[in-house]
Amino acid sequence: MKTVLVVGGSHGIGHALVRQQLEHHQVISLSRTSSEIKAPNFNEYLLDVCTENLPELDSLDAIIYCPGSIQLKPISSLKENTLREDFEINVIGGYRVIRQYHRVLKKGANPSIVMFSSVAVAQGMPFHVSVAAAKGAVEGMVRTLAAEFAPTIRVNAIAPTITDTPLAAGFLRNDKMRDKMKERHPLKRILDVDEVASMASYLISDHAKSITGQIIGIDAGMSIVRN
Repeated sequence: MKTVLVVGGSHGIGHALVRQQLEHHQVISLSRTSSEIKAPNFNEYLLDVCTENLPELDSLDAIIYCPGSIQLKPISSLKENTLREDFEINVIGGYRVIRQYHRVLKKGANPSIVMFSSVAVAQGMPFHVSVAAAKGAVEGMVRTLAAEFAPTIRVNAIAPTITDTPLAAGFLRNDKMRDKMKERHPLKRILDVDEVASMASYLISDHAKSITGQIIGIDAGMSIVRN
């Protein structure tokens, strides 16, 4: 049984990850709100990883950092505070978690870290300056840490397109908007949380021992395939 730390485990992809990992592993969640999950192999800490002290942990085999943001604005109305907020959530929070736990993680079994980028880094999209800039920094951090932590800790990221989560609810609030979003993707679909969570589960598993420094796209073909 591994010990898996999920940051942002109360909603969306993080919540799906917690549910998947609880089937076989000890799971620790750091989140600002409760997941309301009750299980003997589950511990939850309610806190803001960007600003509050992180708990001491005795052992870890994997870290999955899920927090993200979707604030889409044209540059003319994009405020500096929005840029700072997105950078804090996506980059500073991840940095604080990894800095806190990388030493104990190094002692784990096939230790690994998974972070989350976005299809908006590889695919230019209007109004995505803030999220693309923050997630681009995440990708840079992933590649750098993969080199820094090799050969002990593997570090990868997943770059999904829009996923059916509470974070994206404003863009998927009716059938017309959902159908329009599907049409933008070659595979004509919106991601569900379980398929994205399953990729993260694979990347921390023993089946992925030779994968590090990679940005794995799960984007229904958007970044590569002509629609």
